[in-house]
Amino acid sequence: MIANTDCPQIDSNGNQRRKFMSKILAVGGLGLVLGKLIPRSAEAKVDGRYTNSMPNVKTSFTKRLEYPEVNPTAYVHPLASVIGSVYLGKRVMVSPCASVRGDEGTPIYIGDNSNVQDCCVLHALETWEAGHEVSKNLFTVNGKKYAVYLGKNVSMAHQSQVHGPAVVGNHVFVGMQALVFKSVIGSNCVIEPGAKVVGVKVADGHYVPMGTVLNKQADADALPRITEAYPFRKLNSGVVHVNVQLADGYNGKLPVEMSGHH
Repeated sequence: MIANTDCPQIDSNGNQRRKFMSKILAVGGLGLVLGKLIPRSAEAKVDGRYTNSMPNVKTSFTKRLEYPEVNPTAYVHPLASVIGSVYLGKRVMVSPCASVRGDEGTPIYIGDNSNVQDCCVLHALETWEAGHEVSKNLFTVNGKKYAVYLGKNVSMAHQSQVHGPAVVGNHVFVGMQALVFKSVIGSNCVIEPGAKVVGVKVADGHYVPMGTVLNKQADADALPRITEAYPFRKLNSGVVHVNVQLADGYNGKLPVEMSGHH
């Protein structure tokens, strides 16, 4: 079946208009997009405001209005959203359709060289209500309180979620469609694809097997350690290696990893 699609466009002044942009051809349930859906000059604007980097709004659970703090070497794709009380460190890569939303639980911190891949979500339960801190929804890291804290060299693979209150240590891989909620993940860990980690602490150097539902501390204490024989032991370092260079490249810079290459 062929159907015309009347798609909205947003012009350079932030005004929305409609135009027949493409046709969608459905063959055996597979949609094939014909033509360009988004013009090369399109920008992520609505009513003249950039939607992919904006402050939070006034609510009963808003302590203050804040814009994201983004290191100049980080890159946020125009189709991603970074909102409110969010910090992005050096060479952080935020890919298309990711949502980093610091407008309920705050702040959200993402450390140097970390990556938030396509369709990932970082969000948190409220940390402030009617002028009072909601301390149960905060974790303290290095003397500061956070709704969500991701350390350095953390990878959030496609469609994964870290929902605060949550802490993820350094050098951690959060696999595709995995969930971390109300939990603390130590450093040098792997959360394999599809695993759900809720309400526990995972010690440094352990992995959560694929598809596991981990919601009891006794089970978290019994997790297997990452050894030389573990097949995903070096996975995260490779993912970080790729994504820091993507951040550099999309920022129009030659990655330092290419020094000496011709």
